[in-house]
Amino acid sequence: MIVPPPRGFLDWPVVTDPAAWHADVAMVGIPLSEPYAGNPHPNDQARAPDWVRSQSSQFCDGPDQWDFDLGGSLGEALPARCLDLGNLVWDGGDYPAFLRETAGRLAGLWRQGTQVLALGGDHGVSIPLLHGLEGVGEPVHIVHVDAHLDWRDEAGGVRHGYSSPLRRASELPWIRGMTQIGLRGTGSARREEYEASLDWGARHVSARALHDRGIEWVIDQLPETGPFYLTVDADGIDPMLMPAVLAPVPGGLTAPQMFRLIRAICKRGRLVGMDIVEIAPGMEPANALTAIMAGRMFIHALGASRGAAAGA
Repeated sequence: MIVPPPRGFLDWPVVTDPAAWHADVAMVGIPLSEPYAGNPHPNDQARAPDWVRSQSSQFCDGPDQWDFDLGGSLGEALPARCLDLGNLVWDGGDYPAFLRETAGRLAGLWRQGTQVLALGGDHGVSIPLLHGLEGVGEPVHIVHVDAHLDWRDEAGGVRHGYSSPLRRASELPWIRGMTQIGLRGTGSARREEYEASLDWGARHVSARALHDRGIEWVIDQLPETGPFYLTVDADGIDPMLMPAVLAPVPGGLTAPQMFRLIRAICKRGRLVGMDIVEIAPGMEPANALTAIMAGRMFIHALGASRGAAAGA
């Protein structure tokens, strides 16, 4: 089911007919993943795609306004056809069927060369996006920013929930590696998940290592070439900047670190897509700081993908 949002991201045209999905850049919302027993469904994060879109004028005053982060206007950096494709919504029925259908639609976008931006939803919504990366046609490296490892094979019998996206990524032949940045505190991962991720070849960059060694050292841990896919759990960013999360952990990435990371990824190789997940609008302060930070991350990615980010 495809549901139009009340407002397109950055006021882009909203097109919900897949037959008309011909875009250079596309925004898509995926509100729901496979839920865990006892968790609210829909959860608060399911409201985030429309919430972030609704704050577009808070993080961009318009495509013609000078943007100091880009060294020009966003309009000058954007390609000709940018579309909002609405929300791909699971109806609560056969989740594997929804996963296959959504992944197929996303793969079609990547086959035509579209840069795909996505808003969740909890982190389980990244799973159909990771499956859809098959459409890129070459192996993709995942850059994962998160306080948590997200490597559970299952939790309570659920395999496509928010504790498992990076474990599911490891099973896909078109994923060539992953760098997990900002890890700190505790989550659902146990020693077995920690060791399984290292055995597979995931590279861990703890928040402590990031702050001790600096963002340039982190960038040096990335492959020299792309393509790259960036998945950002909002709790990977310091909660002073993205407070509207259900599992805040002090000590996350700062805005300058995150923006520098995005620019470096785009400079090293093609950023084929990016998602931001786990925003809980019910916990958002009145100034919409979490949504603004999310929007600015997307804007940095859009500009840097086209060589327009200042100081790249």
